[in-house]
Amino acid sequence: MNKRAVILLSGGLDSATVLAIAGSEGFDCYTMSFDYGQRHRCELEAAGRIAAALGAVKHNTVKIDLRQWGGSALTDDALAVPDAEDSHGIPITYVPARNLIFLSFATAWAEVLGARDIFIGVNSVDYSGYPDCRPKFIESFQETARLGTCAVDEGWHYSINAPLQNLSKAEIIRRGVALGVDYGLTTSCYNPDSEGRSCGKCASCSLRIAGFREAGVPDPTRYHR
Repeated sequence: MNKRAVILLSGGLDSATVLAIAGSEGFDCYTMSFDYGQRHRCELEAAGRIAAALGAVKHNTVKIDLRQWGGSALTDDALAVPDAEDSHGIPITYVPARNLIFLSFATAWAEVLGARDIFIGVNSVDYSGYPDCRPKFIESFQETARLGTCAVDEGWHYSINAPLQNLSKAEIIRRGVALGVDYGLTTSCYNPDSEGRSCGKCASCSLRIAGFREAGVPDPTRYHR
C-alpha cells in the first residue's frame, strides 16, 4: 500500500498546487473540502473538479455551519467584502480559527486512514494577513495533533506539510504549471457573481492577478469586471 495523505482542498490556486505536489511525492491523496457557509460556495464545485483532475483517491466535502456566529465577510452577509486596497491588518475576510477547525477535521480523517501526512496550502509571503497561515501556528498544530491522537501512545507524529509556506504567488503558479495543474479549474475570488465569475477586486483576486502576471503565465480566470 502506498503512503496516504489528507490534503485540504479549497478549490483555489494554492490548494490545487499542494495536491499536485503531494501526488508528485508519491502519496495516495485523500482530499477534504468544507461547506462552511461561505459566500463563495462556487469553490466547492472547483474543488471537486480539481480532485478528479489530479487523481485524488477520494474527495470528501464536510458540512459545518460557521455562519452561526459570522465574524467574517465570508460568512456574514451584513459585512461586505472589501476591495484589496481597502484592507489593513487582519482583514474582515479572515474567518476566525478556520484553519484550526479544518486541520482538526483533517487529522481525524488521517487517523482513520492511517495517514501520517496532512497537506495545507498556507502561505506567509503573498497572503492576506491571516494569523492561521503563520509558520508558528502550523508547527504548534503538528504537536497538538500528536498529543490528541493515538500517535502519542504509538510513538509517532503527524507531518503537517505546508510546501507553499515560503513561496511567492508567482513561484506557486510556476510550480503548479510544471506539475500540470490546470488553473482554469480553480477559483480564488471572495466575492464571485452568480455565474461563478471572479470580481477581480478583492484581496484574493488581486494576489492571483499579480501572481500570473509576475509568473508570465496567462491568467485563465473568468472575471465579471
